[in-house]
Amino acid sequence: MDNLQFIRDAMSRAGRFTAIPGWAGVIMGASALATAAVTAHTNRPAQWTLWWIGDAAFAGVTALVGISRKAKRLQLSLLAAPAKRFALAYVPPLAAGGVLTIVFVANGLTSRLPGCWLLLYGVAITAAGTLSVRIVPVMGVMFMAFGAAAFATPPSYGNAFMAAGFGGLHIIFGVIIARNYGG
Repeated sequence: MDNLQFIRDAMSRAGRFTAIPGWAGVIMGASALATAAVTAHTNRPAQWTLWWIGDAAFAGVTALVGISRKAKRLQLSLLAAPAKRFALAYVPPLAAGGVLTIVFVANGLTSRLPGCWLLLYGVAITAAGTLSVRIVPVMGVMFMAFGAAAFATPPSYGNAFMAAGFGGLHIIFGVIIARNYGG
């Protein structure tokens, strides 16, 4: 019995986190496209930032609901080792993005937030994605590329990069994940 428990524990630690929600990603992408449309013509950095932070909060809730539903459907525990490892890789880059958001806003660098957010979100997805299905780190690298491109272009393109990244990439990869990895 001890050997069987050891094998079960080893299998749990070696497992991948497969509750990545594809359709929730599509919803997140659609929300980002709507936010990009609303913020496209604002001249007020504070208003632009608040809209996008609100969209990030909506996306976070959408992702958590999607993960919970998919985990339940697959009979996976969100307290198991694969989910914990995924969260441990995913959360620190997002926390760094939160800290840097405060720094960028305080220093008048709001127009450079798209590069920061896309890059660090990409780092979060890439790092956590190494513990998930094969397509997830690819998505993360694409977000990182969009973030780097946003930094390399004039700040006036920032909202377009937000739409293409958080909107377009979420929709494209959400559909791929939904079709190939079960919703």
